[in-house]
Amino acid sequence: MFLLFRLIRESYLFAFQAIIVNRVRTVLSLLGIAIGIFCIISVFTIFDSMEIAIRKSIDSLGSNVLYIQKWPWAMENNYPWWKYYQRPEATLADMREIQNRSSLADATAFFIQVNKTVKFRKNYVDNVGVLGVSQDFDRVWKFELADGRYFSPIESTSGKNVAVIGADIATGLFQEANAIGQKIKIMGRNIEVIGVIKKEGDDIFGNSNDKVVMLPITFCTNLVDLKEMGTTIAVKAKPLVTNEELIDELTGIMRSIRKLKPASEDNFAINETSIISKSFEGLFSVIGMVGWIIGGFSLLVGGFGIANIMFVSVKERTSIIGIQKALGAKSYFILLQFLFEAVFLSMIGGIVGLLIVIILAVTVSLTTSFHLIITPGNVFLGMGVSALIGLISGIIPAFSASRMDPVNAMRAGN
Repeated sequence: MFLLFRLIRESYLFAFQAIIVNRVRTVLSLLGIAIGIFCIISVFTIFDSMEIAIRKSIDSLGSNVLYIQKWPWAMENNYPWWKYYQRPEATLADMREIQNRSSLADATAFFIQVNKTVKFRKNYVDNVGVLGVSQDFDRVWKFELADGRYFSPIESTSGKNVAVIGADIATGLFQEANAIGQKIKIMGRNIEVIGVIKKEGDDIFGNSNDKVVMLPITFCTNLVDLKEMGTTIAVKAKPLVTNEELIDELTGIMRSIRKLKPASEDNFAINETSIISKSFEGLFSVIGMVGWIIGGFSLLVGGFGIANIMFVSVKERTSIIGIQKALGAKSYFILLQFLFEAVFLSMIGGIVGLLIVIILAVTVSLTTSFHLIITPGNVFLGMGVSALIGLISGIIPAFSASRMDPVNAMRAGN
């Protein structure tokens, strides 16, 4: 243990001396390591931050919620698109049958979306996502009310002209005034605001409940033709029920509702959020590969720089090596001494690269809505790669120093 501390101390002192004596050469050499570590950590930091943000956005859709629709989220390569087009849209009758027949569903809701202008006196908000929703929509879609309430069963069934609006819509129409009880106008119809959704902010896809208006679906049937809309039935699984189990049950129910023969293919799609996650895996792998390639070239240059420093260091300390060996120092002591020095130099470059990433992450997080998160795993990865580069770069110079003959080494030093 004493030998290890001695090696570390001497290696640190020699490495520090190398930086002081040969400032320009050392800085230029370590710059390659710093840039390489910066590239690797920054790419993986962006990768992890994007993945966290995407998964958070996807989770808002409900990891245990299935969506029955006309179109699949991931189309088969050889399947004709026109067959998807010819499929019937999901209907309110389909939803009611699922509610009656399903034993694994915890909640089932029907919804549509159209983009309309919402007005209040002289104020208006364009291109608002107007959702027509059934009663249990609040059980399958995550949102929290800041003021007011959700639709009552009677309001949903009778199709009363009431609305729950997002925070941005409330601000755009009413500024600081209370929105509850006010009458907004959509497609020429007066609608009473009964609830305001709590402010959430945009997800990574730019979507948010802040920018929507929810109406009872039975009221929306007076405004739009559901047969011409892209409709969705959302089904939330009961606790401990897997998506696979629920998919199997819903497939049987929908085939029965549509009266499909055993040999007939499905004329509906059952989508789940994992499809979205899988679609991003290829993108993330490409980004990761690019980061390793760019960082790899920089690390290669930095590795040669570290090796150059170590060869020069061995040459300058030849006489010291001879004296150490003459005093009884073992070859492995000399070997480890130079290896430790190479690793220290390389990790200094890695620390510089890491500091640059931290500065970048703080700057981006403070100036934009996207938060860069530096995970402990990426920090350990950067430091581990730095240490490995130093070890590889220093192995040949350290080995040559350990093999020196003490007499010849002292003569060469003189």
